[in-house]
Amino acid sequence: MRIALKVQGLRKTFRVKSGRLVQTIEAVRGVSFEVNNGEVFTLLGPSGCGKTTTLRCIAGLEDPDDGEIEIDGLTVFSKSRSVAVPPEKRRVGLVFQNYSVWPHMNVFENVAYPLRAKRMPRDEVVRRVRWALSLVKLEGMENRPATKLSGGQQQRVALARALVSEPKVLLLDEPLSNLDARVRERLRDELRSLLGSLNVATVYVTHDQLEAFVISDRIGLMNEGELLETGDPIQLYFKPKTKFGAEFLGSANVIEGEVRPDGTIETQIGKIVVEPSDPDIVDGKVYVVFRAESVRLDPTGECANTPNSFKGIVLERKFLGDKWELSVDVNGVPIRVSVPSRLDVRTGSRVCVQIDSATCSLVRR
Repeated sequence: MRIALKVQGLRKTFRVKSGRLVQTIEAVRGVSFEVNNGEVFTLLGPSGCGKTTTLRCIAGLEDPDDGEIEIDGLTVFSKSRSVAVPPEKRRVGLVFQNYSVWPHMNVFENVAYPLRAKRMPRDEVVRRVRWALSLVKLEGMENRPATKLSGGQQQRVALARALVSEPKVLLLDEPLSNLDARVRERLRDELRSLLGSLNVATVYVTHDQLEAFVISDRIGLMNEGELLETGDPIQLYFKPKTKFGAEFLGSANVIEGEVRPDGTIETQIGKIVVEPSDPDIVDGKVYVVFRAESVRLDPTGECANTPNSFKGIVLERKFLGDKWELSVDVNGVPIRVSVPSRLDVRTGSRVCVQIDSATCSLVRR
């Protein structure tokens, strides 16, 4: 696959004045990643972690303090070589979380605007606008006033406008966050299908992990300006490489432990076996990570003499429709357990929890 976007050592700081004090904030700290043609790469993380600033640097809306950005083989920013290509020449399409449609224009005029700004021939403008509207399923709405559209339709207009110039890189900044839950879910699935059909590198920004799992080919997990780890959704969910990744994604148990010479992990709740063991971690202090849904529960409270089996007491339970989310006290440590809702386990019950050794992963402390 051809690399469409390359970001290396990106840094961006802001100076914030509060009264007489001026504070320097490192919004982006040495971020590097690559995105291939046709790939959807999502920057995922909590609010304020630097993902939108990274996106704006790629688009040319922010001037980085250091690093390099390359789009389709062309360097569009390099601090060391004093290169800074203006936004309109970077061949990127940008979609914001607020729909950014112009209320005084109809649908056709909104989508055609970037082409007309380039003084493209009318016939070509018409052809491209119709093509872009067909991609986002807005055929026949060319003459509708933008303000008469629903929120979901307005976001489709913004997406069509970003695609109409046939960008090399598509940048989407929380594009679904302003939609209600049902519309967001439907548009999310449609967007995944659309992005998969385009030969365009996409960088998608969101704080919503479910959205990231559905949309992405790969995810870059950010926190406090740093890109902590990257991988496909399954890798990041089941085999995180950082404590932050384990805790941010899903409902995980993160337990302190230490690797023993026999390869087992001595933890606060007892000895845990991890299979297969991590070849990069053979000793030292670690966190043992396992998901709530990877824990098997025996409501009889009887534990067989098998590895990773521990007796516990149910501290609390939460009904989530299709499942119960339990907190089980095991040797003084609350363990999250997810069980089907048909299994009626009461608070105070004595149970046995068994941790699947194949779903455990280790993270350095």
